[in-house]
Amino acid sequence: MTDQPPLWLRPEQGTRGPKPAHSRRDVAVAAIRIADAEGLDAVSMRRVAAELGAGTTSLYRYVSKKDEVLELMGDEVMGELRDTVLPPGWRDGLRTVARLLREVSLRHPWFPAVAAGRAIHGPHSLRWRELTLSAFDDVDLTTDEMLAGLGTLSAFVLGHVLGELADREAARRSGLDREQWMEQQGEYGPMIMNSGRYPRFTRVIVEAELPHAADLQDRGFEAGLDRVLAGIAAHLPDR
Repeated sequence: MTDQPPLWLRPEQGTRGPKPAHSRRDVAVAAIRIADAEGLDAVSMRRVAAELGAGTTSLYRYVSKKDEVLELMGDEVMGELRDTVLPPGWRDGLRTVARLLREVSLRHPWFPAVAAGRAIHGPHSLRWRELTLSAFDDVDLTTDEMLAGLGTLSAFVLGHVLGELADREAARRSGLDREQWMEQQGEYGPMIMNSGRYPRFTRVIVEAELPHAADLQDRGFEAGLDRVLAGIAAHLPDR
């Protein structure tokens, strides 16, 4: 156990000592620059301090550990959505939430790993959570039912984004874009089909159009989102 209060309860500036040269937001922005360029593993107290042109010890004036740096990073990213206004109706509202969460996660590839963990209670994150809950304002749901719906939506979005990011990384490692990779795999197709062991997957090879679409990721996301929203709709009370 620790006797230190949560990050968001501690004052930005201590009551003793000289005025800090930076702010918590400076720490977050510096850490985000590192993570965007090199990944989350590259973020360390020493590296963030160096990015700020400060000593590692001085960073502890703003945060007490790396986990708090991650909190600041996650909250700063949610601040990118601070001007969001949801359209009326729960379905269009949640569709907007899902699309924006996907966009910000693709913009910051490390973000899904942070967002999937413990909830961040910084001001930007709280505003976003309040906004997403407001999508259900006109629906008679219990709080737990709202949380279940939003949790399902978030799990779908973050899961889809992780697949997109993994595909990007595979292209980077192999030097093959998706179309080139599909052409390479196509040489294996006849062997799979002629074996007779995989009749269902053979149908996929012969009939499926989506895997070959140039906008595969966008279409796949929207198709999956439609099904998630249909599942949420199935649990809404009849009115």
